[in-house]
Amino acid sequence: HGKAVYDKWCLPCHRAGQVGAVQLEMRYKGALPAVLTERADLQPALIGLLVRKGGQVMPIFRKTEISDAELAALTAYLAGSPK
Repeated sequence: HGKAVYDKWCLPCHRAGQVGAVQLEMRYKGALPAVLTERADLQPALIGLLVRKGGQVMPIFRKTEISDAELAALTAYLAGSPK
């Protein structure tokens, strides 16, 4: 279920070459992977915060878009990376 949430809401911006991945690539300068599913250091609390509050170019996602249950599945999926 977490992968389905990721594919619908995150993948459009966070796949290689898209704005989210490009922004992370510039920020980390190769120290960390820019593609979220290649990361092994993502913490559920940080993922949840960024999804709900947004950041720099990342929009916020309301509970009407990503429910709390979907957010929990998403954070579990990403915290279990790399895939």
